[in-house]
Parts: sequence; structure tokens; C-alpha cells
Amino acid sequence: MQVTETQAEGLSREFQVTVPAAELDTRLLSRLNEIQGEVRIKGFRPGKVPVSHLRRLFGKSTMAEIVQAVISEVAQETISERGERAAQQPDFQLPEEAGEAEKVLLGEADLTYTMKYEILPTFELGDFKSVKVERPIAEVTDEEVETELNRLAENARTYSAKGGTAEDGDRLTMSYVGKIDGEPFEGGGDENASVVLGSGQFIPGFAEQLEGLSAGEEKTITVTFPEDYGAEHLAGKEATFDVSVKDVESPDEITLDDELATRVGMESLEQLRDAIRQQIQNQFGIATRQKVKRQILDQLDEVHSFELPPKMVDQEFDNIWRQVTGELSNSNRSFEDEGTTEEAARDDYRKIAERRVRLGLVLSEIGEKNSIEVSEEEVQRALSAQMRQFPGREKELVEYYQNNPDAVAALRAPIFEEKVVDFLLELVDVTDKTVSREELMKDDEDDMPTGGDASPTP
Repeated sequence: MQVTETQAEGLSREFQVTVPAAELDTRLLSRLNEIQGEVRIKGFRPGKVPVSHLRRLFGKSTMAEIVQAVISEVAQETISERGERAAQQPDFQLPEEAGEAEKVLLGEADLTYTMKYEILPTFELGDFKSVKVERPIAEVTDEEVETELNRLAENARTYSAKGGTAEDGDRLTMSYVGKIDGEPFEGGGDENASVVLGSGQFIPGFAEQLEGLSAGEEKTITVTFPEDYGAEHLAGKEATFDVSVKDVESPDEITLDDELATRVGMESLEQLRDAIRQQIQNQFGIATRQKVKRQILDQLDEVHSFELPPKMVDQEFDNIWRQVTGELSNSNRSFEDEGTTEEAARDDYRKIAERRVRLGLVLSEIGEKNSIEVSEEEVQRALSAQMRQFPGREKELVEYYQNNPDAVAALRAPIFEEKVVDFLLELVDVTDKTVSREELMKDDEDDMPTGGDASPTP
């Protein structure tokens, strides 16, 4: 076997590999001898089938398995002997000449192919103790608790039947059939829908035309779907709805008492207030964590500069770009609507991809240098959380993760990242700063995009 390096530029590696036909044939005969005692062929006693006969029957298929095994072995041995770490699985280019592959499988030609891969860069980690983080902390005020309590009470408001016509704030129960050009369209009908007038639940112009109706009345209304409506086949189109009002109810007065708490699953109003306060505190805690993490990642990005594996960047960019263009398509918007151009957007998201790959490699290196690992128990907890989101499909999800190592890696990555961030928080200089709710919850993504969380591969 001969492995010849043909390229070693930057992080790219390329090799020309030749495996003599004689070596493949030796492996083939060894494998056929192994299966000689396993196969059962009519006319031959067990274990007595001639190898020459097995070669005629299974030679090509067995050789194909051997070729696959050899290619994998060569890759692993080459990378290991060179002390390199491959960024991704190597690419293999087999001869494209007609009949060449057939000759290899028949043992009539050497196996020759090209192997390419990119290696992970080597770099020095920066001084974490020089990282300074300002941790924003917002206190939960009584006013915020009461605001949330009133919002919850509004959502849990009860209604009572009323006589007369519907007006703003009333709840209507109705059936309706939507039509475009006189023909009913999919998803445009409901037999028992409810709408609170003035709530903005339906598309603009729909609920407003229901005001003044009474129980038992019918009306055909005309509306136009917004240009950015989620269902593309309806966006911007005019539709009619044949509406039949079943009930009209007026809103009851809101009372903040133990009865309200009971309706939402709490024992008392005070217990409900405590639960709301805790919920807000949790939201603030998540926001604080994200801002601290963002500061750490920003500074890690600033102090690390090294060559990135191009294919890793390309893959990350492709993932981001699919998401971006998919969201634009679903909302029926364009880059021009977002105040940019496709070319400028590509440049911005390419920078984001580079940032994510760079930070992923940095966090991975930190984790490796400091023996930070994700336990199987942590992976199982993440898997359980996934299964809770898809009740009834637990078995399907388990099988999916069992058969997809990349999916398991996707479960591990965010856990690993958070553990590395926790480790860094013990080392960096952290100063607490009291801020308002508005400042804490402000979306930093209003700025020019520089990337979100890293996606390390531990």
C-alpha cells in the first residue's frame, strides 16, 4: 500500500492512495475463508464449499466491503500517524473511468483514489483572566408582578351571555366559511370559533365587521389577507366569509382573588403572586445569562485569530443561509424589505459563520484542555426534554437518536457549551450592575450581526 501526500497547504491535506490488487486479493481470500463455515449452499456439506466457488458467488460483494474497510482504515491510520485532527470526515475520489471500478471488484486492478481532508487548526488559548464581564441584574418589582397578574386575569376572564348586539370587548361564538373567488379554501372554515372583538385575534377587518350582530344573525364579510400573511397562497388575496353568530357574551368584571388563583391551578392569590414573581425572576435570569455569555463570547472572539477550515465555515454558512432565506420566504419578504441586499446579507452571515466556527473551536479547546465532558446522564436528560415536546412519539425519537450519531452530537453541543461558559465564569472578572427591566430585556441583535451562540464539537 502506498500513501503519497500531494498537497499540504494551510489546513488542506490531499493524498494519492494505491492499494495493490494482490493486497486486496489476500484480504478477499481471508474473508472468504471466514465465511466458508458460515454459508449454507445446496449440494455442499457445511464448511466444505470450495473457496473458488464462494469467490464466484460472493467475490464482488465481498470485495466491495473490503474496499470500504480499506478506505476507512487508510484514513484513520494516516491521520493518526501524522498526529492531526480532521475537521470533518475525509472526501474520497475514486477513479471515474468506465469499467475501472469493476476491475477492482474483480481483483484485476489496483485500487487507486484520492483522499482529501481539512485539519483543525492549532492555536494558543488567550488569557481568560483578562476577560471582564458586566453582569446586568434587574430586580422584580411589585408593579411588574401586578401587571403580569392583571394580564393573566385578563386571559382568564369569564364571560356571560347578553342580549342585544355585539360591541367592542364582547366574545362571539360563531361558525364561518371562507371563500376566494366563490370557492371555499382549505383552512378557511370553523364550526365553533370564538373571537373577542377588539383583541386582534383575526386578520385586520374581520372582527370589526362583526360588531352590531346578535345571536342567530348571519352576515357575509369581505376582507383582504395581509401581503405578509404566513400562508403564501392566501397572502394579499381578497376573501369573503359567511359568518353565523351562535352566541354573544359580555366580559365579566376582573377580580383579583383566591377564586382567580384556583381557576389557574393555584391554591391562593398569594401563592399565585409568588409563582408570577418566580416566573419573572427566571426570565430575568435567562436574559442575564445570555448577556453575560454574549460578552464572554465577544471577548473570546476578539482575542483569538487563526485560520479556519473552509468546509466547516461553508457548512455553517449554508445552515444559517437556509434558515434566513426560509424565514424570508415564509413571511413573504425580501432582503430589500429588510433594508439590505442579498450580497450584503451574504457577507454579514459569512462573518457570523466564521465567528461561530472560531468560537466553537475555542470552546472545544477550552473543554479539552480542562477535561470538561458531557455525561451520558446529561444527554439522557436532554433527550427526555425532547421527548416531552412530542408526546406519543417517544419510541420514534429514541430510534432516531440511536441511528443518528450527528443528532446525538447536536444534543451534546449546547450542554457542552454551557458547561464551558460555567467554567469560564469562575475565571473571568465579573462585576454586577443593577439595570432596569427594559435594559435587561433589550435585544442586542438590533446591532450589526456578529453571531449568536457558538456550536462547538467537543
